[in-house]
Amino acid sequence: MYNGYKDVIYKGKEVNESMKCPFCGFEESKVVDSRSTDDNTTIRRRRECLKCAKRYTTYEKIEDFPVLVIKKDLTRENFNKEKIIDGLIIACQKRPISRKQIEDIAYDIEKTISNSMLTEIPSKDIGEMVMVRLKDLDEISYVRFASVYRQFKDINTFLEEIKNLTT
Repeated sequence: MYNGYKDVIYKGKEVNESMKCPFCGFEESKVVDSRSTDDNTTIRRRRECLKCAKRYTTYEKIEDFPVLVIKKDLTRENFNKEKIIDGLIIACQKRPISRKQIEDIAYDIEKTISNSMLTEIPSKDIGEMVMVRLKDLDEISYVRFASVYRQFKDINTFLEEIKNLTT
């Protein structure tokens, strides 16, 4: 099947003439190892340049259709997992939450949205997904995130949210 690249066989290995070597810029390489990632969404390929013989890694992933996030003011922007990570880092600051746990939450939300087959999703729904996961992980981080996400106006709103956590 034609995939837009000029793939040929070189001494029993796939040769891709469209992938430039990051070291010398030569356009021919052979694939020396190919395997799926743990979640089977990406293929990791070890390549060797046919000119300088240096090895490098490439990743092949199915192109996702962009999901648009509908913001409060009804404007739309592309979904960006990094925004979730940034918000979680702030909420989890000085808490016993690792970067990996934060990235896992963001990845899980991204996967949930992708699997939903939606082309648009309200930012409110994304915020709720974050809060559900934070509530199970760390209540302090949950309240911090909720205070920004739900725009708490006064201490009574904080107290109400904390009361809801304990009931």
